[in-house]
Amino acid sequence: MAIAPDKTVLVIGGGISGITAALETAEAGTKAVIVERNPYLGGRVAQLYRYFPKLCPPYCGLELNFRRIKENPSISYYTMAEVEDISGSAGDFTVRVRQKARYVNEKCTACGACVEACPVERPNDFNFGMDTTKAIYLPHDLAFPMRYVVDSNHCKGKSCGKCVEACKYGAIDLDMQDKTVEIKAGAIVYATGWNPYDATRMDNLSFGRVKNVITNMMMERLSAQNGPTGGKIIRPSDGKEVQNIAFVQCAGSRDENHLNYCSAICCMASMKQATYIREKNPDSRVTIFYIDLRTPGKYEDFYRKVQADENIRFVKGKVAKIEEDPETGNVLVTAEDVANLKKITEEFEMVVLATGMEPQARSQGLPGNVNTEENGFIMADGLPSGIFATGVATRPLDVNTSNQDATAKAIKCLQTLVGGR
Repeated sequence: MAIAPDKTVLVIGGGISGITAALETAEAGTKAVIVERNPYLGGRVAQLYRYFPKLCPPYCGLELNFRRIKENPSISYYTMAEVEDISGSAGDFTVRVRQKARYVNEKCTACGACVEACPVERPNDFNFGMDTTKAIYLPHDLAFPMRYVVDSNHCKGKSCGKCVEACKYGAIDLDMQDKTVEIKAGAIVYATGWNPYDATRMDNLSFGRVKNVITNMMMERLSAQNGPTGGKIIRPSDGKEVQNIAFVQCAGSRDENHLNYCSAICCMASMKQATYIREKNPDSRVTIFYIDLRTPGKYEDFYRKVQADENIRFVKGKVAKIEEDPETGNVLVTAEDVANLKKITEEFEMVVLATGMEPQARSQGLPGNVNTEENGFIMADGLPSGIFATGVATRPLDVNTSNQDATAKAIKCLQTLVGGR
């Protein structure tokens, strides 16, 4: 049975799962609309240096997907937008979307003249505050859409206006207003993704108090060529190249006081990041403190490869506390050493916390009568007819599994549009 051409799938979230769901439905013959709260598509994957299974830069895959979006007139997207309300039922939903003003229109060529003129700086949230941008900025070097955006929380507005004067294309409009858009959709997919768990909540790990303790996502940005240090793994306190580093597993995960579940990808992520520093700094030494190592299926070979590196050491034991040596800025880690039945304290130049994956839904209200379980993951079995959830919105997943799951949900959407569930 053919899909009616006026049928639309609305995808809430423009990360890797949302992009995949939109592409698969649109390329099957229907329309797809992506609603993304950030000023760019790509989600957390865009912040990675490398990802599994090929350990290649994420833009190997994202760039291909962005090209597919640009070449497909059946796909549209709204960035800096959030769904405010969903009404109706399967096959006939009405969705109200609020889109924030970007203050930069489609005339933007990303020439950068506005940035040179702007006198105001802001913390760069894409790099987790490890550097700054101007108040008018490009989200990152390979952003899609490739268009600047004004941070209204830092911009001085018309009282400054230097970016407007510098732009010879008329692309900056400081009078731009937020707008509300109404979208008709036959099916809806929640692909709302995840946030890194707030490491400041774990007092014993001292994130935010000990300068040279960072999170695993910060490590991704440090390692990336388009990151705050141009790909050099240096520590925040003094810019020293790191040669002796520790990774602390289950930072917040598997803990009834924080995230009571395993975040699934942290073990592999830390081992992946251990290879970053070993490649960039050949004399470096790595210690990984872990409770259990989880490297399922095909990833067991990667674990063996990392384990074979004589400069990478695995210590089974939970970290009790992290402190700072005030004279050197080095990090003192006190932990169990289960194999040797003792408590140890060791010194490192920098420590990386493998913080868990917290569903975005936990902090973001979800319209549409969507039920979540105690940790904030969307409960697929309790969703209304015609509404689906995919990716880390439902459970912790890696990129590969997220793509597979998004494809499956795209099929469910297509079944809904032709009259099935």
